[in-house]
Parts: sequence; C-alpha cells; structure tokens
Amino acid sequence: MSIGMGELLLILVIVFVLFGAGKLPQVMGEIGKGIKGLKKGLKEEDKLKNESLAKDEKEVNPPKE
Repeated sequence: MSIGMGELLLILVIVFVLFGAGKLPQVMGEIGKGIKGLKKGLKEEDKLKNESLAKDEKEVNPPKE
C-alpha cells in the first residue's frame, strides 16, 4: 500500500495550515534531518550485524591452515 498523490497533497495542506508558511521550511528541514538520521542508524545497525555474523562464523569455523 503506497501513498497516492491525493493523500500526499492532503497531508501537505494540513501541515501548511498547522504550521503556516513561515515555519514550513524549518519543519521540512527538521523532517529531512530526521529521515537522514534514521537511514544512517539503519546502515550502522546493518554494518554491526554483518560484523557480528562474520565474527561468529570465524569462531565456529576457524580458517584452515
């Protein structure tokens, strides 16, 4: 299920009414920073998970010499 153009327009109108034209750029900037931080956190979590799995794999199956 995705958000269509009509729903997106309705959300933007509600945000515009609630915050006004003066604060709208500031609010959108904060939302953008939040999304960027979320993506960064997810990437770091994936990286840590992959490192942990690789470490566990090496402990279970040590390299043959």
